Amino acid sequence: MKEKQILKRLKNDEDYYGDFGNQFLSNSHVGRLLNDPLNIFKPMKPSPAFLIGGYFHTCILEPDKLEKYKVVKSTSRNTKAYKDVAGGELCLLQQEVDMIELMRDKMMTNDICADLIMGRQDVERVEYEVPMITDLFGQTWKGKADIVNHEEKLIIDLKTTADINKFQYSANKYNYDSQAYIYSKLFGYEFLFIVIDKNTHQIGMFDCSPKFYERGEDKVRRASEAYDLFYKTEEFDPKQYFISKTL
Repeated sequence: MKEKQILKRLKNDEDYYGDFGNQFLSNSHVGRLLNDPLNIFKPMKPSPAFLIGGYFHTCILEPDKLEKYKVVKSTSRNTKAYKDVAGGELCLLQQEVDMIELMRDKMMTNDICADLIMGRQDVERVEYEVPMITDLFGQTWKGKADIVNHEEKLIIDLKTTADINKFQYSANKYNYDSQAYIYSKLFGYEFLFIVIDKNTHQIGMFDCSPKFYERGEDKVRRASEAYDLFYKTEEFDPKQYFISKTL
């Protein structure tokens, strides 16, 4: 299949996150390949934080898709009212939606944020939810950029955080460094995080230093090597694998 056809399919979320997209590695695989390589394709259990982040992205970038989220008018996920409506599914609480919409308004009334997200001079030079693939360290990697601002030559990723003053630590813990490296290779632009604190609504813009990219590159290289070993080496027996380190 030609790259153009692949990208057309990856534009669709069902293909990107489904079986078709699983033929490619992505940043979400990095942590598992480095820490739990035998279970990289195990479905991730959704969390409220993940759901909130997804709704935040959608209400800014693709508001026409908000209907895919189920919202429950309940103060807690432990109430009978929530459980009756949710039916075992993880749903957003109305108070969470109210909080997200307030964060959206805070971000979009900031002139610099709005210009970066919407485009300052030419809105047609800004694209949302853009898929791309590339080869890195012998593997084919995929990514879907929140925002590609061709005017500023930036890939922009929107994040929510519980404490913006600790975002630099979150960036290492959640492999945002490898994300920045992969996406810079996918699109050929510098990477910028626009972050909003879920509690204070303070906004932060975090660009990436050469050291940050280098740290991400090292993670991607090691993840690629692990994938080669665990999934491409026929004579390798994962039952015989163990970690060996000197303390």
